Amino acid sequence: MTKLLLSIHVLVAILAVGSITVAASMFPRQALRAIGGAEASVAALLHRVCRGYAVAGIAVPVFGIATGAQLGVLGDAWLIASLALTAAAAALLGLAILPGQRSLLALAQGGGAQPEGAEVVARPAAARLTMLTGIFNLLWAVVVVLMIVRPGSTTGA
Repeated sequence: MTKLLLSIHVLVAILAVGSITVAASMFPRQALRAIGGAEASVAALLHRVCRGYAVAGIAVPVFGIATGAQLGVLGDAWLIASLALTAAAAALLGLAILPGQRSLLALAQGGGAQPEGAEVVARPAAARLTMLTGIFNLLWAVVVVLMIVRPGSTTGA
């Protein structure tokens, strides 16, 4: 059962979190292109990918906790740190990245001609969104390292 839970945990992490990191990283540039006059459909698609996989990503900690319970490591510091970083990444995604994408997308889809100064307003918002996405990606990179290294692990890994 542990191998099944771990397999599902890793697969969902790769598919869901990987998709979010790529789509969220691409979004600010595509949104700026749309605000500059290009079609907004790519930015809209990237936002939908982030939203959809964010919901699917809930399975990552669920299966991670189930796997940790099977292995008897729920109290280990590396797992607690991983869960805290996962919670921070989820909060960042839900409270800052997705709303930031929505705002830029609304500006990009402003209906035909863009209002004067839309690009001036959008550039700092896109830069902030790029920074937040980088932090989100960094949090997940640290979680991956913790999952591999597992400080204090007695499994010899």
